[in-house]
Amino acid sequence: MVNKGLVIAVSAIIAASPAAGANVDAPGTPAPSGTPQTRYCLHVAPLPGSLVQTVQCWTRDEWAEQGVDVDKEWAKEGVGVVG
Repeated sequence: MVNKGLVIAVSAIIAASPAAGANVDAPGTPAPSGTPQTRYCLHVAPLPGSLVQTVQCWTRDEWAEQGVDVDKEWAKEGVGVVG
């Protein structure tokens, strides 16, 4: 009977907690506004042969040169803003 109670208690805690790794921003939320010098930090895919995901912080213009729309990618990959 103790095990059944423990399972119920743990299940209730898990059900009440937010999903691990859930993005705080709502889908489609654009990146925060800033100056031309503001750097936007996004998760980027690991380099070939590596399993380590990295974070790159570049200005909007630098991201655009790489073909990345910061406002489109922000809700999925945004980490923070510098400056």
